[in-house]
Amino acid sequence: QVQLVESGGGLVQPGGSLRLSCVASGDVSSISVMSWYRQAPQKQREFVAAITNAGSTNYGNSLKGRFTISRNYAKNMVYLQMDNLKPEDAAVYYCKSLSLTLRDSWGQGTQVTVSS
Repeated sequence: QVQLVESGGGLVQPGGSLRLSCVASGDVSSISVMSWYRQAPQKQREFVAAITNAGSTNYGNSLKGRFTISRNYAKNMVYLQMDNLKPEDAAVYYCKSLSLTLRDSWGQGTQVTVSS
């Protein structure tokens, strides 16, 4: 089992930046991909970004260029740098791990609010 804890959410003005963090514990050696998802009120959860053990990255539609995912393998952490935030980026952001046996683990989420 993998446990995930997100942090770094908060209130930011449009055009501002936030850096989300997620720390993994437990069976971290089983992790193959770390991802970020988000869910806004009354909307489906959507994919934001992912990074593999090899460092390959993938981003959701229209997010590349504003969002950057990175990973610190030694600290079992994954980050999401979000720049030029827009009101439509407001959501609860979730960290997810995918194991080598294709088992998902999710964090509890961190709230991001974009408002002036």
